Amino acid sequence: MKTTHTKQNKISTGRKSKSLVTGSIVAIIIATTPYIFYLYESFPDEKSWETFLFTFKSSSSLYNIAWLLTGKVVPLVLLILWFFTCRDWWYHVILIPIAMYAFQIFSIIHDENNPVDEVEIYWLIPIMMIIMPIVYLIRLKLFDKYVYGIDLKKIDAELAEYERKEQEMLEANK
Repeated sequence: MKTTHTKQNKISTGRKSKSLVTGSIVAIIIATTPYIFYLYESFPDEKSWETFLFTFKSSSSLYNIAWLLTGKVVPLVLLILWFFTCRDWWYHVILIPIAMYAFQIFSIIHDENNPVDEVEIYWLIPIMMIIMPIVYLIRLKLFDKYVYGIDLKKIDAELAEYERKEQEMLEANK
């Protein structure tokens, strides 16, 4: 009996320490987001950047591109953290702004000559058409169960029982 209790304490301690480490990482990421956002100020106001690893050339200044990227990456990171740490039933809706920021970052990186934040909404429509019905169905099931007291498993069990009795009656009449 004592060894089982000791094993459970070790497992519980392991979960608590893992939760503490995960929570600390999330807190550090959130606390550093203002500093990450202001990283754009360290970029030069030039159109090319040469390092020993790569050469980056742009039609816009590096300062502007860095400002646009940090303005999109920081909210994206915070939304992703929120998505993975949210325990509410509606957390799937957070995928919509995550997709929006991801499309905006993609357009900044690949279509630097086109204006940003103009056509990304059209890319979001299919994502919204998938996520919104899923969230609505989850909401309906929760309302049926907790607000109206309808237990779908019990209804399914009753229907199965009626079908079984009906099948027995049909077999008995043959």
